[in-house]
Amino acid sequence: MASVYETLKERGFIAQVTHEEQIKELLEKEKVTFYIGFDATADSLHVGHFLQLVVMAHMQKAGHKPIALVGGGTTMVGDPTGKTDMRRMMTREEIIHNAENFKKQISKFIDFSDGKALMVDNADWLLDLNYIKFLREIGVHFSVNRMLTAECFKSRLEKGLSFIEFNYMLMQSYDFLKLYQDHGCIMQLGGDDQWSNIIGGIELIRRVEGKEAYGMTFTLLTTSEGKKMGKTEKGALWLDAEKTSPYDFYQYWRNIHDADVIRCLKLLTFLPMEEIEKLAQLKDQEINIAKKILAFEVTKLVHGEEEALKAQKTAEALFSKGTSSDDMPTTEIALQELSEGINIIDLLLRAKLIPSKGEGRRLIEQGGISVNDNRVEGFDKIINKDDLINNELIIKKGKKVYHRIKPV
Repeated sequence: MASVYETLKERGFIAQVTHEEQIKELLEKEKVTFYIGFDATADSLHVGHFLQLVVMAHMQKAGHKPIALVGGGTTMVGDPTGKTDMRRMMTREEIIHNAENFKKQISKFIDFSDGKALMVDNADWLLDLNYIKFLREIGVHFSVNRMLTAECFKSRLEKGLSFIEFNYMLMQSYDFLKLYQDHGCIMQLGGDDQWSNIIGGIELIRRVEGKEAYGMTFTLLTTSEGKKMGKTEKGALWLDAEKTSPYDFYQYWRNIHDADVIRCLKLLTFLPMEEIEKLAQLKDQEINIAKKILAFEVTKLVHGEEEALKAQKTAEALFSKGTSSDDMPTTEIALQELSEGINIIDLLLRAKLIPSKGEGRRLIEQGGISVNDNRVEGFDKIINKDDLINNELIIKKGKKVYHRIKPV
């Protein structure tokens, strides 16, 4: 049986490792405690986090112990990695709310029973730190010259890097030290953009404890063209069903580019590699079989089998027969408002089918919007209750996006 390291490598997760041979041996012969951090910058995890959770699950299945660290403390500062501007300063109340949501979502993927995993919040130790003591005991080990060569800081120097963000690396490094001291955590995992921060923690443990710790980063979820995946016209692809419906979630994966299907099957599902290799042989229209499997498997992992089956049924009903379905994404509009009439572009915005009026005009110009199978020809089209069929409207955007408007 392949070690988890070989599994992660074969499936295309691994980007960089600090000590390849030692890590391979550790993961093969010992039970390792490792951690991944999640800063609570929104009220839901998104699909980028999901890749990290899949890694955690692979590691846990192989007998290793995950620590899920929710960044209630580090979110107060904000990670400058990958950002051209300083993040918005969030209130403690916002962060607590977000952190609680994260904890619930992470628990769906990782088994925390009987001490098989831990969930910690770095607010518990970061918020009460004594600043002078922290500088003397932790800050003394960091070279500013070296920190400035880190990619996360280099890209920000021209536009400006605030002092508060400059502290982020020290805080994440201290997290690793704290988890090493309290829980015997010897490995930190994360997205490849976290490499500099992970190295900071490894070096801090070496300087303070005189011991070795390890780091491993994973490929970021990008398309074959190198663009970040998980972005839709409505924003990020969230794991919370209230923010991204199971149907929209399913449809995102069902409609991804042909070139990205096999990579996503390897990274985001637990299908055996032999099965994925068979799907990789599919060509042309047959690739849709692989897309349907991907959409179903990822939706099942995130929302459960029942919701995945519902989304699958809705998609098949819409695309094969053009029929309506109760499981279709729905926006409710007051009957009174429909009686008075509502402009088509305003309706598209209300249904979150477009990000802006300009995008709505572009779609209508290109013939990309239909209401009840009738193409919308002008921007000034007014939708009213006379357009209802069976007490509903079906808006179609492009070839594959359907949305129901229901009067209440």
